[in-house]
Amino acid sequence: MSRAEKVVLAYSGGVDTSVCIPYLKEEWGVKEVITLAADLGQGDELGPIKEKALKAGAAVSLVADATETFVKDYAFPAIQANTLYENRYPLSTALARPLIAKLLVEAAVEYGADAVAHGCTGKGNDQVRFDVSIMALNPKLKVLAPAREWGFSREDAIAYGERFGIPSPVKKSSPYSIDRNLLGRSIEAGILEDPMTEPPEEIYVMTKAIADTPDEPEYVDIGFERGIPTSLNGNTLDPVTLISQLNQLVGNHGIGRVDMMENRLVGIKSREIYEAPALLVLINAHRDLESLTLTADVTQYKRGIEQTYSQVVYQGLWYSPLKEALDAFIQKTQERVSGAVRVKLFKGNATIVGRKSDNSLYTPDLATYTSEDQFDHKAAEGFIYIWGLGTRIWSQKTSV
Repeated sequence: MSRAEKVVLAYSGGVDTSVCIPYLKEEWGVKEVITLAADLGQGDELGPIKEKALKAGAAVSLVADATETFVKDYAFPAIQANTLYENRYPLSTALARPLIAKLLVEAAVEYGADAVAHGCTGKGNDQVRFDVSIMALNPKLKVLAPAREWGFSREDAIAYGERFGIPSPVKKSSPYSIDRNLLGRSIEAGILEDPMTEPPEEIYVMTKAIADTPDEPEYVDIGFERGIPTSLNGNTLDPVTLISQLNQLVGNHGIGRVDMMENRLVGIKSREIYEAPALLVLINAHRDLESLTLTADVTQYKRGIEQTYSQVVYQGLWYSPLKEALDAFIQKTQERVSGAVRVKLFKGNATIVGRKSDNSLYTPDLATYTSEDQFDHKAAEGFIYIWGLGTRIWSQKTSV
């Protein structure tokens, strides 16, 4: 009995998603499989991927160019929220999932499909992100996940695909599982599964080894408007160009690598390697500009919101009521976060060395220790007396 008549499948061109095409038709009785590959700036030529899907049995093979949307509607809000999962991972891969889910749902409506499908396994985070996002966007759609149920090893999947004319992939010496988009790369598996093994240089593409970086520092001024990056060194750039240029500039100095033990949503720990040069620098620069333009209480309160926001995105709740409420708070805080931050790039370090803003709350004649000082020092005594009064009373009562 068919689980669905017509299915839109998230398609990457890899073994699992290619095998999903005949599997859905032969094993689950799906009559028509439509594949959708999302171009999120990963740099791959998607033409061959489109043809591969058709040869594997897809009735229609779609390619969606969503790079600009990815940056404007997903990356930029994450930068405004300073999203760092477990204070390290800038969510470069996680941010792509709700957008891909949205594209799947839109394609399902356009083509009259009654289900969408993906190739995620049962122990990763992405299955949750896809399933929950699809549920939120269109709860009437079925969500199919063959790789959660078929029980194939990789060798089994390849053999199954060959029965339907899907060529066996060329054997590579690289055992790594890699995901890439404009914001960065995630690398896992192989020897990286040993937490004590140093990642070999061969896994990195977007960032240079420190030994190969320039011997002179380079400076970049990043301009922001309402918390959104808009310019590099005074040149206003469109969102995709800005990220692309900053990736190259920052990566050239060996900046943007993360090696961490990550707590996955499903309850297991995983050793993850990330490259996200532009995204990491933008978050650090944006946070610094906030320290210049926001009041102390807003800045400090927002840090807790940022942690919650990062968890919400990581846990696949992009389209949740909580995320919408957090967005409203964050957007309000960004009204005055405009200005420029100067970053020094050198030997794996991105050091913030300057910042300016027309909305700056820094007041030189109050902060200075020179003769220009306008601060009322005498007022400090009364302030300290009132501020410490509770502590003083507590001390008097407890020392008796």
